[in-house]
Amino acid sequence: MSIPNRQSTEDVAAGIRRRVFLHTMRNNGGYLSQACSAAESLALLYNEVLKLGEPTLPKLPPPFAGVPSANNPGAFTGAGYHGPFAPDYDRFIISPAHYALVIYSALIQMGRMDENALDHFNRDGGSVEMIGAEHSPGMEVTTGSLAQGLSMASGLAWARKRKGEKGKVWVYMSDGEFQEGQTWEALAALSYHGIDNIRAIVDVNRQQCDGAMSSVLDLGDLPGRVAAFGVTCRSVDGHDLDTLRAAADSAEPGKPLVILANTSPFQGMNYLQKRFPRLHYVRFKTREEREDMKLALAAELGVDLADI
Repeated sequence: MSIPNRQSTEDVAAGIRRRVFLHTMRNNGGYLSQACSAAESLALLYNEVLKLGEPTLPKLPPPFAGVPSANNPGAFTGAGYHGPFAPDYDRFIISPAHYALVIYSALIQMGRMDENALDHFNRDGGSVEMIGAEHSPGMEVTTGSLAQGLSMASGLAWARKRKGEKGKVWVYMSDGEFQEGQTWEALAALSYHGIDNIRAIVDVNRQQCDGAMSSVLDLGDLPGRVAAFGVTCRSVDGHDLDTLRAAADSAEPGKPLVILANTSPFQGMNYLQKRFPRLHYVRFKTREEREDMKLALAAELGVDLADI
């Protein structure tokens, strides 16, 4: 694909964080910690790893056109922002739908969506949903309750493998999905059927809506548990681009690849440590709190206060 004014992956990651921060400040809330933890892995995928075609949907996201059906030819999925479906192109499934704001910011940063696309965020009748659905930019399927994405991606990868398509299926996940039985069932099926054209990257930030995962349902030795299913499992620093690159290129024949990207929910926004462990969604309770965070994070991210 052609990318005008090609950026470094480091710049893409920084851009993702800045965009999510600006949106959060302007709308009195947002998923900041997900931008902190996921920026590098998403930047690497979009800027280096994924083989995608040019977008097939308008850069300014259209309104919701209704669910797909035989009587609704205008229906669309957000996969159009990843380009056309073709045997040699990759498919990218976003499993944690609450990462939508971070995904939109990545698409804008990569020039796949318009700079003003977030003006339509969470608006009635729009497709730029707060919690991504199948028609939201970058989303190919509605993952509904958490932990459905890997199963959907597995079926897609198996079909592509049987058809002899060269394109891979990538799926982005959060570690909270390993608290759900469906994820482990998908791993068992992937391993049993030798579905080796699938790659999963998991944002292991150890946080969920109720606080730290260790206080809700601790996952214990996650790398050991995942590897026990017979898949290739790489546990790496999710903010180190070199180790992420090596992991993304380390698939083994006959095995699916699962990359556990160990991350911090306040990487690049250290001020958020003051809110720990309540980091899932940042909403400001007072004007003073918003101003305090604005000044601290603007300085940390290199954002001009005049832009907020």
